Amino acid sequence: MARLNAIPGVPVLIACLAILLIWDLLSRVVMVSGLPPPWGALQEVPVILTDKESLVNILASLRRMSIGFSLAVAFAVPVGLLMGRSRLVAAFFNPLFMIIYPVPKAALMPIIMLWLGVGEMSKILVIFLGVSLPVIYHSYQGSKAVEEKMLWSAAAMGLGPMARLLRVVFPAALPEIMVGCRTGVVLALITMVTSEMIARQTGIGNIFFNALDMAQYDTVYAMIIVIGILGFLCDWGFEAVRRMLLGWAAPVHDIAVGSA
Repeated sequence: MARLNAIPGVPVLIACLAILLIWDLLSRVVMVSGLPPPWGALQEVPVILTDKESLVNILASLRRMSIGFSLAVAFAVPVGLLMGRSRLVAAFFNPLFMIIYPVPKAALMPIIMLWLGVGEMSKILVIFLGVSLPVIYHSYQGSKAVEEKMLWSAAAMGLGPMARLLRVVFPAALPEIMVGCRTGVVLALITMVTSEMIARQTGIGNIFFNALDMAQYDTVYAMIIVIGILGFLCDWGFEAVRRMLLGWAAPVHDIAVGSA
């Protein structure tokens, strides 16, 4: 078993096969239309991925996810770094985040829809909110953990506050920031799908609920598989980028997803 675990991809493959076997067993025991065998759902996956309309919906979802994630990182990283270095900034933002963080971001979707309608902006805003908080938290922790001696040395070399933040604090906090961003990638996918289920126009959530309304259960479970594949690819891709940028840092293991 140890030799198998050492081969890249084998543990993932074993886990997937175990899930499929358990799924097949449950479908035989329960025997309801809402739980079809896994093999029918697996056959629907290539059908979805080769259908032009489905691809348009999936690409629309990925576009929203990318925009929301990018805006959240651009906002959250500076805020988190400033919170870590300024007690005044931390005192202002901490109470707000303590109130907002436990609230599922999808629960805000109806309110946001009242403000912005059911278009792109409401979905992007929900993704933005879902991603921002973990990135702010990890940026704050990384900034706060920077040794004061490094900042004193930078100040002695003539660097001002902003230069110290960019040239000392940011690089030192970057491993922790990347942990928050990796969490944010997963939350971006979750909030993206959830928002599209509530405001159904285009996207993965729209495909999912249309299939559910028409009792096309093979397609419903196939979409769950597609979402899982997208999540795996996003996380794998982000970790590959992290390793490339931060090969000198300690490896990142687990991350808390938090409230979506």
